[in-house]
Amino acid sequence: MQNLAWLSAAEIARRVEAGNLDRQEVVRAHLDAIDRLDPGLHAYVHIDRDARAGTGPLAGVTVAVKDNLPVAGMPWTDGSAVWHDRVPSEDTVAVARARAAGAAILGKTNLPELAAAVGTTNAIFPATNNPWRAGITPGGSSGGSAAAVAAGMATVSLGTDMGGSIRIPASCCGVVGLRPSPNRVPSEIADPAGLSVVAPIGRTVADVRLLFSVMAQVPAPKLRPGSPSFRIGVVDTTALGMDEACADACRRAGDALESAGHRVERVAWESEAVTAGYAVVRRASMASFPADPKQFALGIRKLVEQGRKLSALDYFQAFENASATAYSVVVKPLLTSFDFLLTPTLGLVPMPIEEVPPFLSEPYGRYIQFVLPVSFAHTPAVSVPAGVHDGLPVGVQLVGRAGQELELLSLAEQLEAIPDFGFQRPGLP
Repeated sequence: MQNLAWLSAAEIARRVEAGNLDRQEVVRAHLDAIDRLDPGLHAYVHIDRDARAGTGPLAGVTVAVKDNLPVAGMPWTDGSAVWHDRVPSEDTVAVARARAAGAAILGKTNLPELAAAVGTTNAIFPATNNPWRAGITPGGSSGGSAAAVAAGMATVSLGTDMGGSIRIPASCCGVVGLRPSPNRVPSEIADPAGLSVVAPIGRTVADVRLLFSVMAQVPAPKLRPGSPSFRIGVVDTTALGMDEACADACRRAGDALESAGHRVERVAWESEAVTAGYAVVRRASMASFPADPKQFALGIRKLVEQGRKLSALDYFQAFENASATAYSVVVKPLLTSFDFLLTPTLGLVPMPIEEVPPFLSEPYGRYIQFVLPVSFAHTPAVSVPAGVHDGLPVGVQLVGRAGQELELLSLAEQLEAIPDFGFQRPGLP
């Protein structure tokens, strides 16, 4: 049963199609893993003991879903006491498409209230632990989704990414997380800024590609002979600085890709104006939730109240300034000089849960300095595991041009295949 829990999505589908695996066996294996591990990890907030696999390209594959995405008949709390008893009657589009492709929806995963944090704590569920070490953050806001996959408690998972909420926990938990271009995957989430996307997490690039192809209804790419040489801009220094382990991971990835035949050149990176703009845009987005601010936890309440005091001019100026910087740092280099960019995923290594930088604070800006400009650039990005430092995962981020998710994932797969990159199992019982 434990071996079945670690099968890739592609291997599950292959064995099921060949008649060598009952599609419910993986479901049972993951339910067993949840029973053994989740009392200590707290990745899930709801488990469907009657989850059923169907037929199709995801037959037998299990999916864990972040609890800000509606799944028919399951809780939909958004990590908040305000919606503790909310239960939707329909699946969000990405979940419906995964289910129609044969996937079994295992349950809902933990997140911070309103997905507004880079850790995974809230007032209604226990804090989610990193599968690599108890007491360490799994990142956020899709921390429960990343922890479930890293711990072998789901094949793949779904989350959302507005300011890095897929890539941050993917890096912290040592898994692969793709942020698609906006609107590649349909979403009912209200986001006037167009920053939030529904996104996949998996243990391998191939699994992420398979789930993305189902979610976005994009045909699987045809394999082409040979491997083209790309121009890759690499970022390993910034004005804000970063932990040495993060910079080292990026240097190693750049060296590895250069050895694989790609042309690598160092580039500058600026994030401060994006972070300042996001602080306004995110407060405004939180203010749009239809609830009395007094119903939220104190920290969220303050941000919501601040957001409701903003003027339209405040919002548009912040958004324009952030977008202009993101264009200069991300989009323009991709249009004029490079095929892809490579950065550390995060500026800091995973930290104890109680030391997670407060949302939209100054330390937060150093932590998310590489993921946030990509969100405002409206380009796809993927976080790839890049080994461990002091027993905890470190990730690197590859960034591509808008709409080129499949090309980006092909490069990520090359990096993943190089020694010291790609998924490693955490030391779980």
